[in-house]
Amino acid sequence: MADYEVILHASPTLDEYISLCSSVGWEDVINFELQKTSIRNSVFSVIVKEKESIIGMGRIVGDGAFYFYIQDIVVHPDHQGKGIGKEILNALMKFLESNAPDKAFIGLFASNGKVKFYEKYNLKDNSPNMTGMFKVNSR
Repeated sequence: MADYEVILHASPTLDEYISLCSSVGWEDVINFELQKTSIRNSVFSVIVKEKESIIGMGRIVGDGAFYFYIQDIVVHPDHQGKGIGKEILNALMKFLESNAPDKAFIGLFASNGKVKFYEKYNLKDNSPNMTGMFKVNSR
């Protein structure tokens, strides 16, 4: 991590967000026109830079009172496997430990193959008692 800088309370620009999400193949599932507002309304954000280039990010979204969702943890493929995702999640969890009240709901949707990564942070798969569900709206 010596070559990288973790910046707390910092959000990516819209162009940086688009570039990172596209680097991991999310361009078909995100309406980038809405993301400028979404990024601005984040409860907490962290970015990781190498020199002047953003190479990772993570956000917490929700109401900032009871519901907190970990969102958009992305590391550019050229920088994966170097502990950057772990640093991003460490920063997000530290924020939650200091700011989420007792019994707050903290959730996320884990990408395929990433469940074990999140379980290290006491985030649990609650199926079959709870099932994460979503719908991508299409008009």
